[in-house]
Amino acid sequence: MPEIRQYRPADRTALYDICVRTADAGGDARGRYSTDDLMGDLFAGPYAFLEPHLAFVLDDGGEAVGYVVGTADTASFARRYRAEWIPLVGDRYPVPPAEGRTPEQDMVALHYYPERMLGPGLDGYPAHLHIDLLPPYQGQGWGRRLIERFLDVVDAPGVHVGMVTANVKARGFYDRLGFTVLPVPDPGPLTYLGIRTRPA
Repeated sequence: MPEIRQYRPADRTALYDICVRTADAGGDARGRYSTDDLMGDLFAGPYAFLEPHLAFVLDDGGEAVGYVVGTADTASFARRYRAEWIPLVGDRYPVPPAEGRTPEQDMVALHYYPERMLGPGLDGYPAHLHIDLLPPYQGQGWGRRLIERFLDVVDAPGVHVGMVTANVKARGFYDRLGFTVLPVPDPGPLTYLGIRTRPA
């Protein structure tokens, strides 16, 4: 029977694998970029490194098959991403040009601009999270349990997520959990949703 537990450094490889296998609006993004580590370096690794106390995995037989990661303070996290994560990643990703970028360079640009996380319309929801589950573990209540674990421990009045609008399946999942649309202007390809944390 799978169980939810705290993230451990030994889970890093599995975390990155789960991330890339669910990164294409919920589908498999392996082979889409020059390295399959790119998605993990953007959306999983920095959280596990900077906020390990808020990283939880779904463990099935000793292997992570899903996870939730996040931060209680997005503004602080963006500052730490710039000060600590970008230097740690080093020169793995060349700084992209300002214009005429490839789709991969567009993704790398997110790495060099962590302040993108601080969009207007998120007042009252200073925390944010990312959650991913391998397909065989979806639709069984594990996603709900992972988010409940995160909400139980995060010290913030509200949590937001930025999901790809085209991911209709994910939108239904968040709706069922009680997330509501946040009025973020010009959200691009994303929809921002928020939920209040339960009282202490």
